[in-house]
Amino acid sequence: MPTGILFVESRPNSAEEAAAYHDWYENTHLAEMCKLDGVVAARRLATVDGDPSYIALYEIEADDLEAVRAALGQKSRSGEMSAPVGLQLDPPPVVRLLRDVAAYRP
Repeated sequence: MPTGILFVESRPNSAEEAAAYHDWYENTHLAEMCKLDGVVAARRLATVDGDPSYIALYEIEADDLEAVRAALGQKSRSGEMSAPVGLQLDPPPVVRLLRDVAAYRP
């Protein structure tokens, strides 16, 4: 079964909104994403160089990665997923759907 990663790089809209942004991401959005068929895990990463960007990685196990992306879009448009809180939209988050090509673990 093909697997992939949905990569999202985002940042809080402002220092004043950072706490609400982190609360929404960690206490609402990650769980919502893991309810999507095919999304099996989620995690967030912070930079170590002081850049206020954060990365969310959603691990996907599905025969059709594009179908997972389409389901996410449909649920977002229908209001089944919560609206982002404190998220910077200018510039917008970077979102990339990646498929596994190879893996190695010693």
